[in-house]
Amino acid sequence: MKVVCVADAYITAQMMEEGVRPALGPADSLEIFFFGLPGREQMRDMVRTLEKGGRDSLPLPEGLAESVKDADCLIVHLCPVTKTLLAGAGKLKAVMSCRGGREHLDLEAAAALGVAVSTNPAHNARAVAEYTIGLILAETRNICRSHCALKAGEWRKEYPNTGNIRELGDMTVGVVGYGSVGRMVAERLLPFGCRVLVHDPFAPADGVPGLSFVTLPELLAKSDIISLHARSSKPIITDAEFALMKRGAVLINTARAVLIDNSALKRALDGGILLGAALDVFDTEPDIPAYLREYDNVTLSSHRAGDTINSYKDAPAFAIGNFLGWLEGKPLKFKV
Repeated sequence: MKVVCVADAYITAQMMEEGVRPALGPADSLEIFFFGLPGREQMRDMVRTLEKGGRDSLPLPEGLAESVKDADCLIVHLCPVTKTLLAGAGKLKAVMSCRGGREHLDLEAAAALGVAVSTNPAHNARAVAEYTIGLILAETRNICRSHCALKAGEWRKEYPNTGNIRELGDMTVGVVGYGSVGRMVAERLLPFGCRVLVHDPFAPADGVPGLSFVTLPELLAKSDIISLHARSSKPIITDAEFALMKRGAVLINTARAVLIDNSALKRALDGGILLGAALDVFDTEPDIPAYLREYDNVTLSSHRAGDTINSYKDAPAFAIGNFLGWLEGKPLKFKV
């Protein structure tokens, strides 16, 4: 069996080697290529191009097309998998992607050629879930504001939510989206004593004690904190949804910037519908909407939620394990 991996500035060649090699037998071969530029900051524009569907405009690693001609499995992270690349890979059984996004994969070409494709939306789920809890605490307990005030020489006592600072156990938290991340967020909130409401039209209630599955309007009306963990190509929180929210709610977004209508968010902050917000994702990164800098009740972070060493280094081992299990007759996890 031949496995070809394509590393990048995030999942390095060493991570690919250490994750994949131990799963292979002595007769198996492994080749590793490198896609893109050597630094993460240098990769920013390439990632944007991929996320806008521009996979065919990016150069593939030299020698990759020749190598995949007799490969059984191709493991990638950000490297595009194009129709041309797949057309020359006559033995290829599967493409295993180490990320949740699909924009870099030509799924139609893979389907036409009978090549199985799997992504890994859970690769950074734990990281994002932990960060979400951190943002909830930072926003509701004024951790960042207190830090910045002390750095500036001020012993601050008054905050936007002074008089309404509550412990998590006294609040209802609504989790919108019950996929890999949303599930972990919900599970991590329960030990705080929160009442946790969940909405996801695509995920059935799984009977986890302490979780209540409700409609989106009910979640918005009853939640003190609303945390977004859905995938969508258009906003799911607009003026209509803000109008349903409990006045004084806190909104958290570590998922996709598009989930919140920016203009509606500003109106909700100006109108007092929201007591606060914490955002890790923005439409025009690294630039953010200028108005967000004006609010004392908004916590901002620079798309850091999924960025842990674990979320990258563990992904290749999952990919090869998923592939080998599939060869043995097990269902392919996260099959596209």
